[in-house]
Amino acid sequence: MASEEVKKEILDDLKRAVIEFDEDLAREASNRALAEGVDAYEAIMDGLAAGMEVVGQLFEDQEYFVPEVLMSADALYAGLDILKPHISQDDARKVKGQVVLGVVQGDVHDIGKNLVKMMFEIAGFTVHDLGVDVPLDKFVEEQLRTDSDILCLSAMMTTTMMGMKPVIEAVKAKNPKVKVLVGGAPLTSEVAAKLGADGYSDNANNAVLEAIRMVSSLRQL
Repeated sequence: MASEEVKKEILDDLKRAVIEFDEDLAREASNRALAEGVDAYEAIMDGLAAGMEVVGQLFEDQEYFVPEVLMSADALYAGLDILKPHISQDDARKVKGQVVLGVVQGDVHDIGKNLVKMMFEIAGFTVHDLGVDVPLDKFVEEQLRTDSDILCLSAMMTTTMMGMKPVIEAVKAKNPKVKVLVGGAPLTSEVAAKLGADGYSDNANNAVLEAIRMVSSLRQL
């Protein structure tokens, strides 16, 4: 079992690897965490995810932009690939939930969706990514099949945004407990409310920040 000093050093390296887009360091620190007996869940949440929180703040301060966030994500995934298989069943149950997400029919803008997907995965959710140009009934079908806790719909055009309403109505009619989050440039809080959504983000930046905040709150549990 690693000493507190060694553990702190490993967690700091994991955090720094994500902030500095260093995939090699992420792999090296992840392997060292396992070799030294650092809990894999702790390494993910207090190392990799903690680094992503810093990236989120840099993003909010406009010091980092989408390309930097994506490079940070590559480093994060490099570590996750090593650590995730070693999460205990008890820890796996700590953060439970399923998310279905996709870009609505007629729309192929997926940067925001991909960033949000990444953050849900970091938080330990099982993500069912339907991709882009998704037929509206496919969202309903997949939500019911998976009994997911959250359904995320993305659209970057006003014309495609309107397709969200029938999806939300159909899903809520069959599963009133599901939380529906909508995202995309044409949306406002008023529009999201009229569509029947439980939450919204008007751009990829805010979607990333909301997802990072979600991870932060989960780390406090």
